[in-house]
Amino acid sequence: MTLHLDRTTSDPPLSATEITVHGDTAAADVLGALLHQSGATVSRFPDAAGEPAHVDAGASLTVGWGSVPDVRDEVSAQAVCGLMHVHGRSQGSPRGLGLDYCSTAAGVVGGTGLLAALFGGASSVTTSVAEAALLTVSQYLAAAGAPEAEATALEPGGPPFLSADGVLFEIEALDPSVWQGFWAGLGVPGKVIGAGWRPFQFRYPTATAPLPRELQEAMGARPFGELEELAGATGMSICRLHAPNVTGGPAFELTTLDFVGSRVRETGVLPLSGVVVLEAGRRVQAPLAAHLLHLLGATVIRVEPPGGDPLRGMPPMCGDTSARWLALNRGKSAVEIDIKNPADRDRLRDLVRTADVFLHNWAPGTAERLGLGAQDLAGVNPALVFVHTSGWANRLADAPMGTDFMAQARTGLGALLRPSDEPPAPSLVTLLDVLGGLLGAYTTVAALLQRERTGRAIRAESSLLAAAELLQLNANGRPAPGFRRPLLGDGGWTHEGVPVTDDLASIPADPRFAGVVGLDSDRCPEVLTPWRFR
Repeated sequence: MTLHLDRTTSDPPLSATEITVHGDTAAADVLGALLHQSGATVSRFPDAAGEPAHVDAGASLTVGWGSVPDVRDEVSAQAVCGLMHVHGRSQGSPRGLGLDYCSTAAGVVGGTGLLAALFGGASSVTTSVAEAALLTVSQYLAAAGAPEAEATALEPGGPPFLSADGVLFEIEALDPSVWQGFWAGLGVPGKVIGAGWRPFQFRYPTATAPLPRELQEAMGARPFGELEELAGATGMSICRLHAPNVTGGPAFELTTLDFVGSRVRETGVLPLSGVVVLEAGRRVQAPLAAHLLHLLGATVIRVEPPGGDPLRGMPPMCGDTSARWLALNRGKSAVEIDIKNPADRDRLRDLVRTADVFLHNWAPGTAERLGLGAQDLAGVNPALVFVHTSGWANRLADAPMGTDFMAQARTGLGALLRPSDEPPAPSLVTLLDVLGGLLGAYTTVAALLQRERTGRAIRAESSLLAAAELLQLNANGRPAPGFRRPLLGDGGWTHEGVPVTDDLASIPADPRFAGVVGLDSDRCPEVLTPWRFR
């Protein structure tokens, strides 16, 4: 699959830049694709002196395996850094991902660091696959190691569902009334419907969903067409598990707007020092993108609803704040704004006047309907970078709801993540929300570079769809039977002689992770910055 240049960008940020990418790993392939789309002329060489990737540009980038012992390739990164454990929760034992997820994430993280170095004037940047892998499980790591974490083991279980005519499919509901109406239409008792709501909603933070068996049975009694009809009537989003079907497209889009402006910022040690980001994000994708921008030195101000982000109170807690929330939002400040209120929208516009970036993951059309779209806000601040981290980037006419598990189902990831002796199933790890967040950070820094080149406001967009396409960049069909399946022995779970980390709470005290994972002031596990600049 080849990712082509974004056709909406006439002068991409790395135009007339020659870049050499060394390496034959997924990290190198992703870097080559992203830098090519960013306008560079990219030359590829397979040699990387044992490292996953090395890039020679105006600044140099090295992506290593990392300083964590035993991490020497993709599968050991998944094993040692906890991804096998989290991915396997829904099945009751560790499982490896069939695609090179950690290396793909490292390619995006490395590319973001390289663009940041070019933006901030650094001469070199280093990162690693191990650090990217730990970033991908940072929420689960924070929750497992929180002082108030529950010691109760998580039960396995979860989608996909199977219809009477043999169709595997996913469903999505963000509103309990939608959930109630759909299952009531199938004749499921109210008590069972209520018992299923919490594990279904909590599959995002826990990576497992032990649903009542009555729900699977109710689905299995109806043909898929009938279930689709009921979903349409009740507002439930439903999507069959597709075969791998992505054809390639822009990993991000940059559009130069007809507003000319400039920003003077203070420089500092980190490359994005002095950059001000307004983030109106919820759940994972946009908050993670802004978190990475903060780690690069930006000042991030969250735009939260009246009363604050309700996810601040999601257990387990570190002090008076959710551990999972801290993993994505540590170090940000916040302002409460009701975007449905005209006076509060004016307050938001006032904040935009002094910002460099406005970043959001609202549903498509929301910003424009409220008069807060890219054209609207660039009229307030003609030097603004407006970034939308979306689900589908308006590229699929029949797209389901733009959430992680629906995107996995629609893009065929379920058939590629598990070996061929298991039924296809999306992972209950938030793979695309996280990779989409990493891609959102890359897109934002690319847009900042574009603004520097053109002196104009920029509209930028990344998506879960693009994240799925990056992950499938080198997919070669379903993995072989038993692929990356750890074995249980007297000493615990291992894969090819490498111990599998199946207790995330042990990581902060494990000397192998010193310097990459620490504890914050609330004793909450924290994945430290993955970049080192010179």
